[in-house]
This record gives sequence, C-alpha cells and structure tokens, in this order.
Amino acid sequence: MRSDTIYALSSGAGKAGIAVVRISGNETRACLTRLCGALPEPRAATLAALRDPESGDVIDKGLVLFFPAPQSFSGEDMAELHVHGGRAVLDGLFGVLSGLDGCTAAEPGEFTRRAFENGKLDLTAAEGIADLIEAETDAQRRQALKQMGGALTGLYEDWRGRLIAAGAHVEATIDFSDEELPDDLATGAAATLEALLAEIKAHLDDDRRGERLRDGFAIAILGEPNAGKSSLLNQLARRDAAIVSEQAGTTRDVIEVHMDLHGYPALLADTAGVRDGRDTIEREGVRRSLEQARDADFKLVVIDGSEWPALDEPVRELIDSRSLIVFNKSDLAGPPPPAQVSGRPVIPVSSLTGDGLGRLLAALETEIGDRYAPGENPAITRARHREALVACTTALERAVGGLQGSAAVELVAEDIRLAARELGRISGRVDVEDLLDVVFRDFCIGK
Repeated sequence: MRSDTIYALSSGAGKAGIAVVRISGNETRACLTRLCGALPEPRAATLAALRDPESGDVIDKGLVLFFPAPQSFSGEDMAELHVHGGRAVLDGLFGVLSGLDGCTAAEPGEFTRRAFENGKLDLTAAEGIADLIEAETDAQRRQALKQMGGALTGLYEDWRGRLIAAGAHVEATIDFSDEELPDDLATGAAATLEALLAEIKAHLDDDRRGERLRDGFAIAILGEPNAGKSSLLNQLARRDAAIVSEQAGTTRDVIEVHMDLHGYPALLADTAGVRDGRDTIEREGVRRSLEQARDADFKLVVIDGSEWPALDEPVRELIDSRSLIVFNKSDLAGPPPPAQVSGRPVIPVSSLTGDGLGRLLAALETEIGDRYAPGENPAITRARHREALVACTTALERAVGGLQGSAAVELVAEDIRLAARELGRISGRVDVEDLLDVVFRDFCIGK
C-alpha cells in the first residue's frame, strides 16, 4: 500500500450544484478529523462543517462519507466530500488538503490504479471503467459495463486455467518420466490445446467490432464533385458543418462530424469529389478521398440523381459490400432511381429538402448493426488485448505442432507457459508493470 494520500475533484469541472472530492490513502482518517473535527461513522452520509484547521473558518457545509480499508473502491481508507460546486469552495478545500502532511494531488487514473494494485479489480475492468466514463452512446455504455463487470476477465482466465492444466499434464511427463503415467496424458493435453487455439482464433476473427464500437465507426461520404455530399453531411449533422456551393470542387479537405447512429458512435467524413484534379490542391483532396474510402468501415456513395444514368467509372469503383448508394437530388425531375447499383441498395434522398434522410439513416443503422452488433461473448476492445492474444496463438501453434511432431517435451511445456503468460498480461496477473502507465495515462483526474 502506498504511503502518500491523494485527493482530487471526482465530479466534472466547472460550476455545479454539487461537487465530489475524493481522498484515498493512509492519512484519510487524519484529513477527515482535521476538516470535520471528528471521524464520521463509516459508510454513513454525515452532514458536517468543513473547516480550515489553521484559522477555524468554515469552508463549506456538506456530506462526508468515510470508507475504511479494505472495503473501499481503492482498497485503502477512502473518503468522499460532497460540497457545493463553486470555484471558491473547491479552491479553499484543495488549499487545506495540500497543506496537510502526506497529502498530494492525484494523477490521472490514480484512484483506479490503486484499486488495481490492491487487488480490487484487474486491468480489463479498469479499462472498462475508463470506457464507461468516455462512453457517448448506448452501445458503448453496454460494452463498457460488460467489460467492467469482468466479462473479458472471466473468458481469458478460463482459457488461462485450461492452459495451466494442460501444461501440468505435459510437465508431468518430464518430472515423472521414470514412473508409470497414463498413456493418454499427452494426447489429452494436445486436444485441449487444439480446442483452445480454435476458440482464441474465433475470438480474434471479429472484424475488430469491439475496437470499432469503442473508437467509433468511420463512415466516408464519397462521390463526384457537386453531387451534394456536403449538403448531405449538413443534413445528417443538422448544422452547417461543410461549405456548400454550386461550384464543383468546393470541398478540398476531409470534414468530420461525430454522430450517434441508434447507439452506435460514428465519425462521418465529407470528402472531395472524385475526379481528375484540376490543380495541385484538388488532386491532393482526391487522394485523401480515396484514402478515406480505403480506410472507412462503411461508405455512402453519393450519385447525382439529376445526371443519372451518367456515372463516372472512378465513382463506380468505390462501390462494394461496405457501401450504400445515396441517389441525391431526388426532388429534381429525371429518370426514376434504380433499386440497386453494382449490387448495392439505392436510397433516394434530397439533401435540399431532407426527404429520404430517415430511410437513409435507418438503412445505415441496419448495415452497421448487422456487421458490428455486440455478440454474446465479450469483444476485444484494445490493441494490447489483440497483440497478447496473437502472441498467445503463436505459442499455442508451436505447442500443438510440437506434440504432433517430434519436438522436445521441454519446448512444448515452455510454449504453453508463454501462451498462459500472454493471457495473464491482459488481465494484469503477470508482468505488467511496464503497461500500467500506458493503461492509466488517459484516465480523467479523480478516477
């Protein structure tokens, strides 16, 4: 347990009716006694006058809660001060706390880091807390809650336990080679490893849906110049995010807007029209458009309905299984829109009047939901999880190959240990000191 005691504003910054200040560490009891005059009853909200111990002046009156170790979030003695959320109140309170022996302002994520170090939660649960704080949509919230509740830990620890058991069987053939052991010991271990390898590979083969849900889905608006892409972006964003002009080629750079698609976070990007650039700047804009098309999770390919059936080949080449066709300018007289273009559904809209936008959003939500909806099993949410799982499968493949071939049993046992170690690194059970700063650096202060 660390010797210093930390404090921080745990609620949002700025003026508010109530602000919550957290304190955690060995000096929590002394802090409360000096601020309140007495130590409050554990786990009972107590109304108290918070005073400057030097002058005796009242800083504020508020509710004080005390959580003795180890039954607290951080596993240490911990307190919460619920005070009025004015700047002067908080400045006065922090001024007193900073002057108390052993007290220091908390670093980002330090409360949760102490909870991890004191065995109150593992790394995946800590990351789930961070994701829950950052969640902006319902789907992100549900995924974060599942991870915070231990869904990923349960899955990975089950795999790790089975690996350790299989490794024990393999090592028994080394340690007790002179004794009679069951003939099927190595065969059973091989079957376990093969089953685990298949499960982990299936878990990895998820189209990165967990990471996409956490970070937001990239949706690119693409098409010919003057097809109405910027107007469509403004309609979907419900504000003038992009400049709209009748002059073709107005959009030169990528313009991005955050959206909530029925609980799914999306980053909608308006791009330059795809054509042979007239100048250096426009050619760079087209290059960036094609780059967005390549990297996007999904594409809205906008067709100028007033020009149909004319469609430039570079635009047609953008259409694939990750596309919806937006037949724009449907309010203008012209040939009726087709049901499909290049095998993908066509949604008629007018980015001028807004007609058809509801159908477009519904179709887009369905496409995203069908591709990336969370399954029953928890999803991988971070690159470090994926890297560890890939390393685990590499070691498992060597172990399975060794059992099926003529590799030394000692090498097979070592590969099993390496695979189990990689799983342990995800939850923080083994060798993760070098990861802690990375995991907690993006936390907000006070959590």
